[in-house]
Amino acid sequence: MIQGLSAAEATKRLGESGFNELPVSRPKTIWRIALDVIREPMFLLLISCGGLYILIGDLREGIIMLSTIFIIIFITFYQHRKTERALEALKKLSSPRVLVLRDGVETRIPGREVVPGDIMILNEGDRVAADATLQEVMNLTIDESMLTGESVPVTKSLGKAGQENSTQVFSGTLVVKGRGLAAVDTTGVHTQFGKIGASLEKINPEETRLQKEMKVLIRYLFLFGGIVCIGIVALFYFTRGNFIQSLLNGLAAAMAVLPEEFPVVLTIFMALGAWRLSKKNVLTRNASAIETLGAATVLCSDKTGTITMNKMEVAAVYSGDKMYYRSDFANSFAEVSSLVEVAHLASSEISVDPMENAIHKFYDAGSAHSTGAYTLVREYPFNHEMLIMTRVLENQATHEVLVSTKGAPEAIFKLCGMDDHELQKQLDLVQVMAEKGYRVIGIASASADASPLPEDQRNFEFTFKGLLGFEDPIRPEVKQAVKECHDAGIKVIMITGDYPATARNIGLQTGLPEKGKLITGEELMHMSDQELHKKIRNTTIFARVVPEQKLRIVEALKANGEIVAMTGDGVNDAPALKAAHIGIAMGNKGTDVAREASSLVLLDDNFASIVGAIRSGRRIFDNLQKAMSYIFAIHIPIIGLTLMPAFFPTIPLLLMPLHIVFMELIIDPVCSIAFEAEREEKGIMNRRPRNPNSRFFGWRKIGNSLFQGTLLLLMVITVYVLSIREGHSDEEVRAIAFSALIMGNIFLILTNLSKTRSVIAVILEKNIAAAVILTGAVILLLMLLTIPSLRELFSFGFPGYMHFATSLGGALGMLVILESIKWIRLRKVSA
Repeated sequence: MIQGLSAAEATKRLGESGFNELPVSRPKTIWRIALDVIREPMFLLLISCGGLYILIGDLREGIIMLSTIFIIIFITFYQHRKTERALEALKKLSSPRVLVLRDGVETRIPGREVVPGDIMILNEGDRVAADATLQEVMNLTIDESMLTGESVPVTKSLGKAGQENSTQVFSGTLVVKGRGLAAVDTTGVHTQFGKIGASLEKINPEETRLQKEMKVLIRYLFLFGGIVCIGIVALFYFTRGNFIQSLLNGLAAAMAVLPEEFPVVLTIFMALGAWRLSKKNVLTRNASAIETLGAATVLCSDKTGTITMNKMEVAAVYSGDKMYYRSDFANSFAEVSSLVEVAHLASSEISVDPMENAIHKFYDAGSAHSTGAYTLVREYPFNHEMLIMTRVLENQATHEVLVSTKGAPEAIFKLCGMDDHELQKQLDLVQVMAEKGYRVIGIASASADASPLPEDQRNFEFTFKGLLGFEDPIRPEVKQAVKECHDAGIKVIMITGDYPATARNIGLQTGLPEKGKLITGEELMHMSDQELHKKIRNTTIFARVVPEQKLRIVEALKANGEIVAMTGDGVNDAPALKAAHIGIAMGNKGTDVAREASSLVLLDDNFASIVGAIRSGRRIFDNLQKAMSYIFAIHIPIIGLTLMPAFFPTIPLLLMPLHIVFMELIIDPVCSIAFEAEREEKGIMNRRPRNPNSRFFGWRKIGNSLFQGTLLLLMVITVYVLSIREGHSDEEVRAIAFSALIMGNIFLILTNLSKTRSVIAVILEKNIAAAVILTGAVILLLMLLTIPSLRELFSFGFPGYMHFATSLGGALGMLVILESIKWIRLRKVSA
């Protein structure tokens, strides 16, 4: 028997040859990021302002303005590295998984860790991870169109005459049918795939609906900013006559208006959101899935391995005349040995099917009753139409040819030609077993000559041997997860190939509603689309369904206006995964084809992880919306305070370019880091799914941001006017008003971090990122007000600590108003 490499030898070869990867782009250095920053509009504005200050002789302020570029480069570098680390972690997770033999044990490893000499186990739907030579084959057919352009799959064999490369498999090709063992020859850049310059699949960002919406918004804001900038320059020049100063104020207005944070925030949120989902065992392959998660209204899930633990055990055996349960096995194996051996022979020796592995385990437990060793003559693969598979084997000792088959009980009964009375008797027995939650299969056998075998497995004369009942425990966390879905307005539909009574029993155990209807694959086949659209509204279980029917289920749900999340693991699941709004492939038992067709990959195949992903998706979207709303709001007072001196020539300048840069140094990390790190809202899974057709920047949201920003602007203006009436100098008035703006900004951040919790609760919950940034802002403000050189640089005066009471009072007043509005809104929602 092929043993494969030892674990120690594999580790050694991995160290010698490196990871099985093709060249990818190197991480950006700080110099490359600096070049990217140079191309940004904000950089050009800073260069222009710094140059103008130097031109008018204000050398120190010009140098400080230019120095802020390095701070911005550092912040950008930090954000980029954090995003890049998240994407790198996702890239490692997205590497195809490969089943190999090491020390004679089947081990699933990332494709990047395959080394020359490894024995790969190839199954239907696998993407081949390396160039290799076949050692064993069983009906193996491979799609090599990625390399050759030939659309017809190639049948592989061991030394098939006249067929080039019949014993070779190549990296990147796809197993369409059958199984095989292959010894790895070359990996990475040394494969045929690597030589033609293809690159390893990565997580490539696609333009999502939100990104498209943001592009339009930014375009309009840039146009508005350009018009405002030109208007400010003209207005200042005609009212005050100093062109250089007018140009500085125009540039300051442009810095205030341009929404340079939007694309940065969106990129960081999506990358870190995908990284956070990976921590919950969900790999994001498509960024749009993060947006759509919060809008999902229906979750269609496989049963085996997702709702259940995928740890099947034989729990009941019917030998044809008597039923044996688990407690009887120790004393009754002799009575059922013939049935168990037929089931064992009908199962592939190397299998990823948990049911076949359970059969082998049960057979090994009583292998003393074995009748000898067998050689495989032919295998008839599982057929989704007939729901059976058959294997023909020859006894090495007696040369007797035995035909063993297993499959759906009703298919086996039909195969054995039972009369109506016997058929009803067996169906009643299956119903009893299914109602206990067992997954039931039928077993049959036949004799055959070594002469040419029939092409159709139904042409054998089968004899019914009995039934096997399997138990697959439900994951303990599933019932709570189903309840969370119900509370969140998400309908759960279980799709299984099990017998209807088994499916109903499992559905009740998981908490699916008793009144929910069940549709079988047979009924689905004869149902019109209109009838299905109507019945699916009240259906929670689909039983005896074949993978091809999943696509029809998805299309029916979509036709009813549902936002569909669909799980799948096989090759035939790929169309349904692609058609669903959110396709979710299984990471452990799923094929590479299913993974490639999906938006998300479930790394632990656990239903609860899907629900956790929906919760995280809602949180990510909420926090992104809060960050964007904050950006809108905080730019209103900046724009207003920049424009005021243009309309009122007698008042002093309130905001200069350096002041705006200081504000941006607070805004950028807050909206991209602090909001992203904020915890989920209260009751996040107790609200209806978000309407996917609603605009992210709807008028209601924009109106709320305008209100908050205007409130902050009016507060600062009020403080400004009161300071003038107190007789302070221009520099002191500017310091008091700027302090009011910074304090108001801090309170605006705190009140916007949560829409369902008070500002006190937000502070007590310790958002570390927000605490560090806001504490830093307060310390910097105190330094600007108390250190003479910094005070002079920012054109501030120091009126005394008591005179900043109006700034603090105004900011607190604004906070009370916003918190009161939040409290009233929450009372209305809960009423």
